[in-house]
Amino acid sequence: MEALVNRVANSKLVTIDLESFYPSGEIVPFDLKQFLFMELILKEKDFRETLKVHDWTQYDGKNVAVFCSADAIIPMWAYMLVATYATPHASDVALCTPDQYTELAFFRKLNSLDMSDYAGERIVVKGCSDKPVPASAYLEITRKLQPVAQSIMFGEPCSTVPVYKKSVAQDKTEV
Repeated sequence: MEALVNRVANSKLVTIDLESFYPSGEIVPFDLKQFLFMELILKEKDFRETLKVHDWTQYDGKNVAVFCSADAIIPMWAYMLVATYATPHASDVALCTPDQYTELAFFRKLNSLDMSDYAGERIVVKGCSDKPVPASAYLEITRKLQPVAQSIMFGEPCSTVPVYKKSVAQDKTEV
């Protein structure tokens, strides 16, 4: 009787688990609405004074998502001023809602990848995760890998869905 061979373990597939790109640390909102006069108008003197006395230590080690939920015109310097107070305390500060922060964090990590590490490789982008991976992350990793990878698949190494395969002419895609 022949020994069983684990073809998946012996394959030269490279697995990318996008869940590992999930931002670490708590994401907390910083809504400028609370700092506006009548939740509509930013008064510079009042705004500066309120920021000065605000308890910034509550953001220590956290990811701060700065946004304004009110339909108000916020001058660009106001965001800059918030950043100057939040940055010494927070792990990260970004202009977005908390939901958008997750997507932004994925894009930052994806953009930091060295695509040459995946040149000529057969890639499996893992499909199952415990944390919510934004659909945009799957699109972005595919867009970044396509010029360098031999093939891109979705799923688990034992059960994949083909997404892209470099043709012999290297100018066509197969789906």
